Amino acid sequence: MHATERFSSRVEDYVRSRPSYPSAAIDLLASRCGLSPAAVVADIGSGTGILTELLLASGAQVIGVEPNDAMRAAAEARLGARARFRSVKGTAEATTLPPASIDLLVAGQAFHWFDVDQARREALRLLRSAGFAALLWNERPPEATAFLADYEALLLRHAAEYGQITARRADEASMRAFFGGAMELETFPNRQSFDFEGLKGRLMSSSYAPEPGHPQHEPMMAGLRELFGRHQHRGQVVFPYRTLVYFGQPQPPGR
Repeated sequence: MHATERFSSRVEDYVRSRPSYPSAAIDLLASRCGLSPAAVVADIGSGTGILTELLLASGAQVIGVEPNDAMRAAAEARLGARARFRSVKGTAEATTLPPASIDLLVAGQAFHWFDVDQARREALRLLRSAGFAALLWNERPPEATAFLADYEALLLRHAAEYGQITARRADEASMRAFFGGAMELETFPNRQSFDFEGLKGRLMSSSYAPEPGHPQHEPMMAGLRELFGRHQHRGQVVFPYRTLVYFGQPQPPGR
């Protein structure tokens, strides 16, 4: 399945169960990357608008660039009434936006789907002089809780694509190539709490999770229910993250 179509059947779970980003991460974009009411921001791979909504709250003009029709429609339903929001069908490699029109380019949980060289060329085309880029990730912390260790084992048993896809996320070499050299990193704590239906939605929002009809789907659901029963406290499990923000000013070749 092409990367731009992988989430078409997962939009409802994505809207309900994917994590947002902590306010400290958005504050960093304001203090270090030019996010302000005067800024024009391109959210590349904007999906259902999770990050877009936070950027709009800063007063900036935000353009959501999303190739997947179902994901883009969910963002438009969520944010379409906002005067400073615009939604376009485009990719990281071909956004459809005019040159030198963007002050800040962001991508939330989407960079690993990009063609790095083509996305870099497009970013350099879009960004105004002294413009910034920021790549945000909600990743599991390195110090795994007992719940996360068992959750990881469940994915390794039942989701054949899990290891391949997660190995490409937050790959620093790829991100450094995108920026053209120097980039900075700030890290912030983040978390979600789920009942069983929420945890199921979180799992099924992932592109690697086997869907109904796949031979691994029912065994995975049975394992998830057993895992939840073992780790829940008062009907909830805590899903911790580190929010990683890689940021800098993309540099043209030869700089």
